Parts: sequence; structure tokens; C-alpha cells
Amino acid sequence: MTEKVDCLVVGGGVVGLAVARRLALAGREVVVVEAESRVGSHTSSRNSGVIHAGLNAPNTLKGRLCIRGRQMLYAYCAERDVGHSRIGKLIIAPAAAGAEGLARLQQARAQAEANGVDDLQTLTANEAYALEPELDVSGALLSPSSGIIDTHELMSAYCDDIRRYGGAVVCKSPALSGRVRSDGVEIALGGAEEVTVHCNTIINSAGLNAQRLAGSIEGMPKSLIPGQRLAKGSYFVLSGQSPFRHLIYPIHTSNFRSMHTTLDLAGQLRFGPDVEWVETIDYRIDELRDRDFYTSIRRFWPGLPDGALMPGWAGVRPKLALSPTSSEGDFIIQCPKDHGVPGLINLFGIESPGLTASLAIAEEVFARLASAA
Repeated sequence: MTEKVDCLVVGGGVVGLAVARRLALAGREVVVVEAESRVGSHTSSRNSGVIHAGLNAPNTLKGRLCIRGRQMLYAYCAERDVGHSRIGKLIIAPAAAGAEGLARLQQARAQAEANGVDDLQTLTANEAYALEPELDVSGALLSPSSGIIDTHELMSAYCDDIRRYGGAVVCKSPALSGRVRSDGVEIALGGAEEVTVHCNTIINSAGLNAQRLAGSIEGMPKSLIPGQRLAKGSYFVLSGQSPFRHLIYPIHTSNFRSMHTTLDLAGQLRFGPDVEWVETIDYRIDELRDRDFYTSIRRFWPGLPDGALMPGWAGVRPKLALSPTSSEGDFIIQCPKDHGVPGLINLFGIESPGLTASLAIAEEVFARLASAA
């Protein structure tokens, strides 16, 4: 069976839903197809739920779209009553990091300001202690624009908008393969009944499977598909009441890799993610990894009690392998002018801060489609 649709968005994660919402608001006929039984089953629901301020490197898509996306996201959450809180973040130099930690803090501030972040505050050790007495630091940066969000409420709001403006979200519909035609792209969908969809515009927002989908489309130049690495990250949660009121992000140094400390809207404290390079998607947690968590956390929170960490969850991030055609680690929004396939947009390497940037990514995709028309 063959059906026609104007715009097909493959991938019902937070970014795919945001893009579909933007297209629907513009009056386009939009259908989102998601392989799993519910939206956001992978990267979108297996992260820290942080609204980032935009401390990314300047002159990157991540940097620009995070700044714009954060502004849009706070406004959207207020308008749609999506659960969120602007609790602020402390980027800290653990006392054990010495002079290098303080130097890295200043480098981080300079990078953030070059990217357009204008509200960072440099704190002395005593000023940081006044905010978070349990910390052992030599200094910190306060980012008041950082926050947390209920990701599931956000995705639900995006879905409501899509449907309100005439679009549809269809789960259990994996995209299997495709081929380029003179008048658009055909995509074969699986599920209870296989169907071929002919579309004028297709947005490949398949996240962990974006490269696979692009490679399955006959007519898409395979040499332009960047390599991918899977970065598994585990989270452990604190048993008991949190001693912190802010997000705590230790600065990276030559001998210290930070273990992020975040809160959810209910006040539960969690740590992570760490990094484990894997070959396949695997969400099981190795409970023995808590040894590294205890060691890392106690470098800035010496008072962490024994036995206080419990396994939380794991996620897998779609990291880009080194590519001669892209900035290392940056988002890739690949358009018809890049690959020659009319109507096809590929989104590669959309990891953090993709949640924060979701509305801005959608705006960027829409603008690029308009310029290609």
C-alpha cells in the first residue's frame, strides 16, 4: 500500500517532535513516525533533563542554537505550563584541582561570553560555600539561566500542538528503507502493516538510527553520511535528601573528569552520566561503576556517605566520529544543497544540548527548507 504525505518526520524524540510542530504551525501536512511504542523512548527520556544556558563553544550550531533554544524553551514552558524550574548551575573548581581548576573556570567563562552568555557570575570559594555549604571548592561560576524541565511534559505538549494544527504522531512505525524519486522520497514503514509513504519533505530525526536510515535511502550519497560512535552514560541517584539546591558541574581538568550533579523537579539528586563506549544500544547498568562515581563525587563533596548511591538509569548518546566535513562534536543539519536529495533533511549527532535547543533546531530546519524551496 502506498500513501502520500507532504512532510514525514522520522523519529518521535524531542527534536523530531519540535520540528514537526514547527512545520504544522506553518500549515504543512505533517506525520511523525516513531519506531517504539511511545515517543521519546531513547535519548530524549534518558538524559539529565537540564535546560542549558549555552556555555558551548562559539561559532558552532550547538552554541548558537542552545542560546536561542533556551530563550524559546523558557517562554514555551511558561505559556504551556510545562513543568520546569530555573534553579541555576554552579560550575565549580574542586579544591583538589588547584590552580588549573581556577584557570579552567576563567576559560569556561570566556568561552561562554564569546557565545553570548551574559549573566555568569564568578564566585570565590566562600561565596560558593554560602550557596552550597557541602562543596569543597576553590572557586565557581554561577549560571542563573540554567534550569531543569519535565521532558515528558514537554514532549506531550509538542504532540498536542502537532495534533492541534492537523498533524499526526504514529508509534510502532519503524522506517525501514527509502529511495529517491524525481518528485520526492519514498519511505518504507514497518509495523502491523507495511506501507510505503511518498513525501515531498522528509526529516530524518531518527537519533541513534539517523545514520542507518540515511544509508538505507537509495540515492542518498553514502560518502556524506558521517560516522557515529555510541556513548553510553549511566546515572546513579542519591538515597535520601539532597544537600544541594543548584545543579553542580565540576570543571574538567587534566586529571579530573567531572561528574555532573543534577536535580529533578521532585528534588531527587542524581549523578552522571559517565562515558562508556559501546557497539550496541544497551541500557543495563553495571552496578560496579558506582566505585568511580564515589571517587569522582567525593572530590567536590567529601561528605557523600558510603552506600548512598543507587543505580538509576542509562542512556546512549549519538556521538559523531571525526569527519572531514564537520566540526568535531557539533550538530549536523544536512540539507538538499549538501547532498543533492530534494526535500531531505538529515539531523546527525543531535545530543546535548539538543533538548534545550529543540525549538531553535526546529526553527533552523524550517528556515533551511524555506531557503531551498
